[in-house]
Amino acid sequence: MSTQPTYDQLVTLPAFAVQPVPSAFEDSNGFLNVRHYLGIGSEGLDESLYDIGIPFNWPMLSGFACLSAEHHLTYLHELRTGDQMSVRVRLLGRSERAAHALVFILDDSNQRVACVFEEIFLCVELADRSTAPWPGDVAAGLDKRVAEHAAIPWEPRTSGCLALR
Repeated sequence: MSTQPTYDQLVTLPAFAVQPVPSAFEDSNGFLNVRHYLGIGSEGLDESLYDIGIPFNWPMLSGFACLSAEHHLTYLHELRTGDQMSVRVRLLGRSERAAHALVFILDDSNQRVACVFEEIFLCVELADRSTAPWPGDVAAGLDKRVAEHAAIPWEPRTSGCLALR
């Protein structure tokens, strides 16, 4: 039995990276190759940050970027080629230079959670590739989203191995 939230709980969150599993991502067994789960989930996380103040061209606009520092993935159900999938994101917290998120890849065809990954991502100044404090507008957007997500009625289940520092 999974301790992750249910499909019905997660579909109340905004959907990102909505798409069918493409045949180009298929493994020799007819399923989504394991290497693509992280990419699809990352695409959804990126989309979820857009209205917080981190657009896709943020590096060109600001000189800052979000870089992943740590991940923990849990595969719950396989996705087959052609299955409709979507990504849902719950932000758990942020520090001066990092943020903590749970990213859920849903199998919308079969109404179940396919994969969950936990991520720590960093604010990085591109000029010297060092971590930097979140710009004020982005920090405020992250704080607002974290507070909204803290009000979600189900408890987030983390791996226990990742945390903000």
